[in-house]
Amino acid sequence: MKLIVGLGNPGLQYEQTRHNVGFMVLDALADKHNAPFRLEPKLKGMLASITLQGNKAMLLKPMTYMNLSGESVRAVMQYYKIAVEDILIISDDLDSHNGRVRLRSEGSAGGHNGHKNIIAHLGTENYKRIKIGIGRSAVIPVIDWVLQKFSADEFIEIEAAKNKAVQAIDEFILDTPFNKISSLYSSK
Repeated sequence: MKLIVGLGNPGLQYEQTRHNVGFMVLDALADKHNAPFRLEPKLKGMLASITLQGNKAMLLKPMTYMNLSGESVRAVMQYYKIAVEDILIISDDLDSHNGRVRLRSEGSAGGHNGHKNIIAHLGTENYKRIKIGIGRSAVIPVIDWVLQKFSADEFIEIEAAKNKAVQAIDEFILDTPFNKISSLYSSK
């Protein structure tokens, strides 16, 4: 079984904000596969499940807020006995231009608090990830930037990135080798 985690913050005020790109991707994936999310308080998240050609995946949106995402990831891993190599985390990326899609099989937190907490709870940086660029502002502080909604033009780029990420996730669930998925779906 695979675990697909979209990072974001719960609550209406955070919907469609830059920091919630992970939630946006998971919502698109769940919609594509007609998989409704349900709240699982003991696992600190919203969960849905999908099966593609016999391959099952749990979709997780942690409800812990970004900085505590690892609590929910770890709880779901333990409950469903999912190995680290079967996890894929989707998040925003300040260090890439808006809409750029990057797939990585490991790496540091890169300053991202959600990844910092996941690394702390898993005890490793060796998990797969899809990072979607949200760019940076030269004048707006990072904390304000990530909690803003996308402009209309930015949103068009994010929609394209979201669709690319959903295709990549489907391939991951189907057990396509990750290096092949990365070469197919990472932005040039």
